[in-house]
Amino acid sequence: MEKLTEKQKSPATEQEKPVTSISKNIPQVEKQLADYKDSLQRLQAEFENYKKRVEKENIQFKQYAAAEVIKNFLPILDSFELALKSITAAAESKIAKGLELIYGQFYSALESQGLRQIKALGEKFDPYRHEVLMQEETPDSNRDGVVVEEFQKGYALNDVILRYSKVKVLKFAKANGAEK
Repeated sequence: MEKLTEKQKSPATEQEKPVTSISKNIPQVEKQLADYKDSLQRLQAEFENYKKRVEKENIQFKQYAAAEVIKNFLPILDSFELALKSITAAAESKIAKGLELIYGQFYSALESQGLRQIKALGEKFDPYRHEVLMQEETPDSNRDGVVVEEFQKGYALNDVILRYSKVKVLKFAKANGAEK
């Protein structure tokens, strides 16, 4: 048998060196791959959150803009109501019917945008919906805090109060210093 020369041994040794160096690098490469995967997942999650936040901000901005526009129409709505009340004596006239029609259309248009009137008369006072301008004493403790008169209607757009109802509320007065 012939002895192998140095030249013949070296190609085999050269092949073993790259295989051993690659196998030593596998844990590092796997760790780096896991890091890249984690970074990608985080970026995807951040981007999804960003898209949701921008969409929510756009909706809020549109609602805010609509609220500001509708808030400017509330005095016009009040004026229509006053005009309709003042012409009740001439309710048979074409002008009265025309005003009622215009008022109905105007109010319907605002309602379609989410405007709702706040109920006040006969309701229990709610500081989140009503603003008390006057109080009237009552001997009935069960009627304490009940709204008996509405000076100005309140309105909400969706769930946001545009204008509080300005009201008169009953307040329980103790009769002869005794409580019920």
